[in-house]
Amino acid sequence: MNTNRVIEVDYLARVEGEGSLYLEIENGKVLRVEVGIFEAPRFFEAFLNGRKYYEVPDITARICGICPVAYVMSSSKALEKILQIDVSDEVEQLRKIIYLGEWVESHVLHVLMLHAPDFLGHDSLLSLAKEQPDIVRKGLVLKGWGNQVVRVVGGRSVHPVSCRVGGFHRVIRKEELLPLTRDLRRVEGYAKELLEWVLELPIPDFKRDIEFLSLRNEEEYPVLHGRIVSNKGLNIHEDEFEECLTTEQARYSTSLRYRLKGRGPYVVGPLARYNNNYDLLKPEVREVVESHGYKAPLSNSFQSIIARAAEVYHAVLELEELINNYREPKQPYMEGMLCEGVGAAVTEAPRGLLYHRYTLSEKGYVVNVNIIPPTSQNLASIEQDLLALGDKLVTLDQTRAQWLAEQAVRNYDPCISCATHFLKLNYVSKEHRHTE
Repeated sequence: MNTNRVIEVDYLARVEGEGSLYLEIENGKVLRVEVGIFEAPRFFEAFLNGRKYYEVPDITARICGICPVAYVMSSSKALEKILQIDVSDEVEQLRKIIYLGEWVESHVLHVLMLHAPDFLGHDSLLSLAKEQPDIVRKGLVLKGWGNQVVRVVGGRSVHPVSCRVGGFHRVIRKEELLPLTRDLRRVEGYAKELLEWVLELPIPDFKRDIEFLSLRNEEEYPVLHGRIVSNKGLNIHEDEFEECLTTEQARYSTSLRYRLKGRGPYVVGPLARYNNNYDLLKPEVREVVESHGYKAPLSNSFQSIIARAAEVYHAVLELEELINNYREPKQPYMEGMLCEGVGAAVTEAPRGLLYHRYTLSEKGYVVNVNIIPPTSQNLASIEQDLLALGDKLVTLDQTRAQWLAEQAVRNYDPCISCATHFLKLNYVSKEHRHTE
């Protein structure tokens, strides 16, 4: 076995967006790991400057075609803090319905189309479908149902248009939601089957000491509310989040990356939520997980697929309760008090903590924005995983080592296109230097 070599993946397959991977191995040790993001920067923060506050959710929704609801919710909640808006319980319930619908469609997409083929030696969903058509068919039904939940509440399944600061543009009638429950027994059965199928996958053995960050509240599995906690004792309010971070820029990437001050890389996403909130998962979900010999915590990044499948089953069960108990709000949205101020909010996007902070002028114009998506927060930890896998990678031939390294990246379901609006450009000329 050649112990000096370079594994270079120019284009990472089966991830959201375009990235690359570079591994340098010398004398049987991984010397250098670079997970590169080279998609063009998208400048969303710059686009938002000068916009009125009520335009923000519709603009941020365009950051991602897979998780637009997450961007709408984090931006709306941050702006509502400034405008002193307390939405009604009914609006909050409706927000959770559309958010969980997004979890279902996004998680199933990743489990079946991007990640599960790795564990069974397939290079695509089409290849997997030839061997296991039944689970693929049921998974696609599940994903379609999640899309339908988003469409019914949001007006369309991609980039929903019914949400706004303070609530919704119109009252969503209960009679509009009830058709979602007609086929619910079948959908719940498929969600349970998907989790059972995932729990039987041949998942690589791998462990690393990781700090997991997620929201946590004592009432429910977190989606829209909670303090930011970790499995290593961090417990902060969302307003303190930026102060706890150090921001870095790598020469080989167009995305910023983050570490916790004095603590190091950390992980957000379904594995973090699962580990920090296992007791709040539906009992039916925990029963299936534990019947297959698993529970919490899961410290193997390759087991993130278990957390995703568990959250799909949990979300379907919770959606049944939310829809059946839904009461129409008296008014679709609350108006706020226009004022100058700063507001920050965090919600749980399918891929993890999504942080938004806005500064508004006294006339309601955006004057400053900071958006920190989950993938950017996970980039440093992805590289730590690849370093920890070094001993294994050097024992494999080039093709198998590349396959395992790519799979380690896909464990995180990186949304690379979401992460590419952070680039800070430095324009340098002979005459003068400025930053924008």
